[in-house]
Formats: sequence, structure tokens, C-alpha cells
Amino acid sequence: MPDADLQRIADYMMPAFPPAPSDLGFLFGTRHGVDAFCEAAISLWNEGMFGRLLVSGGATAGIAQAEAEVIAGRLLRLGMPESALILESAATNTGENVRFGRAAVAAATDLAAIRSVVLIGKVCSARRYLMTMQRHWPGLRMSLCAVNYFGVPAARWHEDEAFRARILGEFGKIPGYLAQGFLAEVDGCAPYPASR
Repeated sequence: MPDADLQRIADYMMPAFPPAPSDLGFLFGTRHGVDAFCEAAISLWNEGMFGRLLVSGGATAGIAQAEAEVIAGRLLRLGMPESALILESAATNTGENVRFGRAAVAAATDLAAIRSVVLIGKVCSARRYLMTMQRHWPGLRMSLCAVNYFGVPAARWHEDEAFRARILGEFGKIPGYLAQGFLAEVDGCAPYPASR
């Protein structure tokens, strides 16, 4: 694949939305690289980037304990107070993370007071998180902490087999997800790159 195509894919899939002080942190559940995600979240917490952290993720990969519960346990051991956490433990995909997570936030606090969010999730899924938020929880100012647990710099994603497979897999799914209404393009960002 030509370098120009690799760069277009990288620019689209891993957009720059640097973490900014926000009303809410939103950690998308995962079974991969949990320690890295927890370290990123606690670091942002310690920097005062958010006051409450939504952790969303249900029972996945045949494991009974919800992703949110596993992550919350590690965050508590790292020193995050339980009062800062909002857990959503039923979601099994990104759309449910956002829809069920929004409902959990509404049950825990004044939803109207949430005007900004810092998203914490996998670097390879960064664009999909933003697009899912745009579709299912529009109107928020979004920033992003994209956690790279692949062991190679994001600029070299195409050189690592696992990283490349995840980015290209995510990239290939987006047109179908857009067509099905699961996602919406992010305001101010370039649309899906046309093939040449």
C-alpha cells in the first residue's frame, strides 16, 4: 500500500483530539491492555481532567465478570475513589457503551450538566468512539485519550502485524456502520477517504 494511502488511513482512524478538561471521563470497556487503560484514566484523573468517570462494558469474550467491574477494581486499587466512578456493566458493543452509558450517567447525575467528555479507549478504535458519540450522544465537546497498547508508536502502526490488522479492520467496517446508522461523521473532521 502506498505511503500516501497509509497516511490517509492513519489521519482518519487516529485523529488528534488531545485530552482536555471535561465534565466527564468515559472509559470504553476492554479485555486487552486493561492496565494501560487504567493507568491512562488515573493519570487524567490526577491531572484534574474530569470529576466523574463512566466505565462501560459488560460480560464479553465468554467471561462472566463485566469489563466495567474488572476495570473499576483496578482503578480503585490505583487510588480512584469509588464516588468518582459511574459503572455501566451491560454493554457488549460500542453503540451500547454510549447508549447504556448515557443512561447510567443520567441516573447518577444531572445529564444536562454534562457538556464535555474525554473519551478513553483503544487507539485503533479512536475514530469509531468519536463517531459513535456523535451519533448517540451528540452535542458534547469531545476530546480523546487514545491508549496505544501495541508496543510500537502509532506512527508505525502499519509495521506491526496486530496493529495493522486492527486499524485496517476498523477502517473497513466504517462505511457499513455509517450506512446502517450506527455512526455519524464527526463535525469538523474530514469524511471517510474515497478510494483512489
